[in-house]
Amino acid sequence: MRLADFIEANTQTILDDAVHFAVSQAPGGARLNIKRLRNDIPHILREIVADLRTPQSEAQQRAKSLGRAPVHLGPESAATSHGRSRADDGFGVNQMIAEYRALRASVLRLWAADDALVADVLGDMIRFNEAIDQAVAESLVEFSRTVESWRSVFLGALGHDLRGPLTAVVGTAEFLMDSVKDTPHARPAERILNGGLQLGRLVDGLLDYSKSTLGAGMTLQRADCDLAPAVTEEVELLRSTLPRATIALHVEGGTRGHFDDTRIREAVHNLVTNAAKYGAPSEEIRVSLKGEGERLQLAVSNAGAPLASEELNALFDPLRRGSQAANKGEHSSLGLGLFIVREIARAHGGEVAARVEGGSTTFVMTLPTKQDLSGDDARYVFA
Repeated sequence: MRLADFIEANTQTILDDAVHFAVSQAPGGARLNIKRLRNDIPHILREIVADLRTPQSEAQQRAKSLGRAPVHLGPESAATSHGRSRADDGFGVNQMIAEYRALRASVLRLWAADDALVADVLGDMIRFNEAIDQAVAESLVEFSRTVESWRSVFLGALGHDLRGPLTAVVGTAEFLMDSVKDTPHARPAERILNGGLQLGRLVDGLLDYSKSTLGAGMTLQRADCDLAPAVTEEVELLRSTLPRATIALHVEGGTRGHFDDTRIREAVHNLVTNAAKYGAPSEEIRVSLKGEGERLQLAVSNAGAPLASEELNALFDPLRRGSQAANKGEHSSLGLGLFIVREIARAHGGEVAARVEGGSTTFVMTLPTKQDLSGDDARYVFA
């Protein structure tokens, strides 16, 4: 009996084996949906049977064995649904993959015990394994996407829940600052306030990151403005919050345009803070704002150990940091600062890049000064 015919004739037995194994693999506390489980596996088997009966070239077969079959068009595949459901049920990736191993073993064991094997058994077995490999790849993609989505939901919920107590901390610290002026308690109150403000920026970063990965967007309130005063004010604030850092500012050319100056200040803050963390402590941090016709460049440079090209390319990825973070014991940052800078640049229709020259690392944000706006407010949806 050909393998496709055998699977159709023995679907129930194969299903019972697979369900039993999945139940045994379920982690403690997992919300295993048995009904959905018994629905997913027959669909996967039907797609495998259809695949076995479809003529394919050697190139197509090899692509499947590597999990690189053409993107599935139309309704989602059974394997994709399976991957999402396992993530929703609380499975780990190893437990999900183990189901496919068990399904493969169950089918081949039952088929090997059948007395009616035919001469094409080897070819059928190869095709079956290729179909399983492709199903694993599709499941894994959707499983990973679903897990990442839930992680973003968690970060967003965490950031939202932290806002209430954090507002109380900052408000109380501001009250204390006013109450203990010119007393020995003024400095401790200032440290509490600065810590609360720093936590507030971290919470904002978490919310921006969770919005980006969930497909929401960053709201920009753009208006015709001059960025020079906004950047100057932010640099002055940074000088007070980073007293050990020497920060120089240079402004050149026309700096007016359609910008959200609050978001640009956030980008300046993130870039300078990053330079203070990872640059040489004794070296000056240089901030420059330069107008060049229809574009404007905001650059932040610092001297320090040079980064490898692969590290430079990864700096703007969320939840990633340079290797120097580990050497400096930097564990308080989630690595969202440069990611937020990149998204602020993109939101304005610009870009940001990093380069290393002469022992200095420079981040350059290039922004268009003119934009076609239908109103003062514009929404940018993260890519």
